[in-house]
Amino acid sequence: MSSPTLGQVLRRAITGLASSALRLSAHQWKTVRALAACRTSALGGQLFQCIACQREHFVAHSCRNRHCPQCQGPLAVDWLEKQEAALLPIPYFHLVFTLPHVLNGILRQNRRVLFKLLFDAASRTLLEFGQGRLQAQIGITAVLHTWSQTLLDHYHLHCIVTGGGVALDGKQWVRSPAHYLFPVKALSRVFRGKFLDGLAKRFDAGELEFHGQLASRAEPSSFRALARQAASSHWVVYAKRPFAGPKQVLAYLSRYTHRVAISNSRLIWADGRRVTFDYKDYADGAKHKSMTLDTIEFVRRFCLHMLPERFVKIRHYGLLGNRQRQERLTQARQLLGAPTTAESDEAPTANDAVTDAPPVRCPFCQKPTLVFVREIEPQRAGPVPVLDSS
Repeated sequence: MSSPTLGQVLRRAITGLASSALRLSAHQWKTVRALAACRTSALGGQLFQCIACQREHFVAHSCRNRHCPQCQGPLAVDWLEKQEAALLPIPYFHLVFTLPHVLNGILRQNRRVLFKLLFDAASRTLLEFGQGRLQAQIGITAVLHTWSQTLLDHYHLHCIVTGGGVALDGKQWVRSPAHYLFPVKALSRVFRGKFLDGLAKRFDAGELEFHGQLASRAEPSSFRALARQAASSHWVVYAKRPFAGPKQVLAYLSRYTHRVAISNSRLIWADGRRVTFDYKDYADGAKHKSMTLDTIEFVRRFCLHMLPERFVKIRHYGLLGNRQRQERLTQARQLLGAPTTAESDEAPTANDAVTDAPPVRCPFCQKPTLVFVREIEPQRAGPVPVLDSS
């Protein structure tokens, strides 16, 4: 029996008897339905015929949703190709800024506001360390992830940081030590201070919402107690080994930029009632283990990681900031004595379309003899897609 896909799991969930148990927002329902319909006749497609074996082959359209594991691969490749021109011939560092789990509830109810605060606090921390310790403007690419291996809340920011930067007077390139960027304990303290300060300001401005079990946190005394609890928690800034150069950065970014909460390769088994998937247990030496969840619970956990509409999860700062980025990169290359290159157009956002490439070979006889026959209109008669090309 072949392993299931996420689309198959979601199709069973929304058409099964237990679908009424799903408590999803309108945005989550829209996303779940899009992923369930991906590469099925519900979205329509193209009909091809092989002139060698005379058999027909239907190719369904993709959903192009940024939460879909089937659609993110082509988009990641396209994004990386456009980012290659922005890479400099220097070492790069990878730092991960993680929020303590005591804040999970308030983050879940204030995703747009607090995700932006996470980006702001981490990027400002790094930029200030660059200015203070290197006397230079560094470059940062930050990618938001919200999940743990078991699909629970784990809010963290992956930051790829240049090993050095343009001096504040613009006259030279300042290199960082080869195997060390900034002290992580100092980064953690400053990051904690900036995030909690921003959290308090947003509470005072009435920008935060508190619902259900968190309703009592709307009281100032209760909110301050939560803030004190968060301040006493362990704030983790983790520094991984530096990259040797641009090629290693590209290879690494390809695994992080367009990753979704769970890929099809991690799904092991599903029967409509339960889902079994693979995960790494980092508390036990990163051993691979399996977890089985009720389908409704699996879908609930997956939906925890759907980003707010039009929220940008990949952002650039400092030397790599979008405004006048090409001018700053040209200056950096001149200071490094590296050849200047014309950077590609701005990278697409995660909502940009993914092109459905036509098949190269007939799936039956494997000959390159497929010809286009006609476009197949979407089948909108019912909730269950009829033809599945996955």
